Amino acid sequence: MGSKIDSREAWLVTVAALAIASTCLGAPLVSTVALKHVAADLGGYRSVPSAALSLAMLGTGIGGLAMGWLAERFGVRTVVMFGAAMVSTGLMLSASGGAWSLYVGHGLFMGLLGNAAIHAPLYVYVTRWFEARRGTALALIASGQYVAGALWSPVFERAVAAYGWRQCMVGFGLFIAVLVMPLAALFLRAAPEVAEPRPGAAGASGKGTVLGLPPNLVFAMLAAASFLCCVPMSIPTAHLIAHCGDIGLTAAKGAAMVSVLLVTAFFSRQLWGWISDRIGGLKTLLVGSLAQATAMTGFLLTQDEAGLFAVAAAFGLGFSGLVPAYILTIRQLFPAREASWRIPALLLLAMTGMATGSWGGGAIYDYAGYYAPAFATGIGANLLHLGIAATLVLLWRRTSDRPVLGRAAA
Repeated sequence: MGSKIDSREAWLVTVAALAIASTCLGAPLVSTVALKHVAADLGGYRSVPSAALSLAMLGTGIGGLAMGWLAERFGVRTVVMFGAAMVSTGLMLSASGGAWSLYVGHGLFMGLLGNAAIHAPLYVYVTRWFEARRGTALALIASGQYVAGALWSPVFERAVAAYGWRQCMVGFGLFIAVLVMPLAALFLRAAPEVAEPRPGAAGASGKGTVLGLPPNLVFAMLAAASFLCCVPMSIPTAHLIAHCGDIGLTAAKGAAMVSVLLVTAFFSRQLWGWISDRIGGLKTLLVGSLAQATAMTGFLLTQDEAGLFAVAAAFGLGFSGLVPAYILTIRQLFPAREASWRIPALLLLAMTGMATGSWGGGAIYDYAGYYAPAFATGIGANLLHLGIAATLVLLWRRTSDRPVLGRAAA
């Protein structure tokens, strides 16, 4: 089984996992693209569809804890097939009624039981197929959300305009059931067993410590950082189309901007994966955080079409390396046997941050009447993340220098 590590079969499995993720994670995008239409049909408040999107993200994060355990017990294939069926059910329920149907369909079925069974389990699953190229593979599987946005946003925009958001949800739910379950049955085979790696200098600096601190303290810092970086990450992706409508641009141009953002994120994420394989997860977090904060500032400085397209592309370039860098960091600092709970737990905080940013952007807009305060709030959260990332890198450099100093003294 060890010969399958970093093999052609490993890449085939990863591409199949990407296809599954990019389809199922596209389900909440119907509400993103149709945010103004959904709000108009359900009371006029943008916080209603924004809250549904947040519930889907929260459900994905919370459910990932249980789904990671179930995938260990029953296999990732079974769990992913179950998740696809639940995402399909959630779309149909969301289309069937009012605000509460939208909340239950997104939060319970699409999130807690659906994408929770796909998002975190596939991360853990793919890391077991790779060693030397783990960062690159993580970058590819983590691109599922961006592939979904780039591929499905224009499709949904046209479908919503032609048929309505409810019919769009029902049609995509049927498409997920027909496509994803056969893909999972055919390609998600058992992952090879990998021997526990030796702790690197960046990891255990002394018995029972990581970066010179208690392991769970370091993990808590990573989890807090993942929350903070995902707050600003979700505001433009959830509200850019609505923002374009507010400043006189069409929904089609807004959808095109989201596609540009996510296509840029997809390709740059592959570059970030290559970089992280060479400089490590922690340094990638620091550089990515600085890039995201810089790009986020651009949304405050321009409102013309060309400027927003440029800022959207820069934002996709900046934030795309962050999430896979967390997963790589966990695998570099902690034992492989702990991945099945540490990765879902961290993704829970990340999804909570995404949910906070998505809902908060809508709530701040409802209060202020424009999006600039929401963008400014995201920048503030990003600066806090930058401080945590810098602290972890300093700890990494201090602990990785210790063995060298010890040998020099000897």
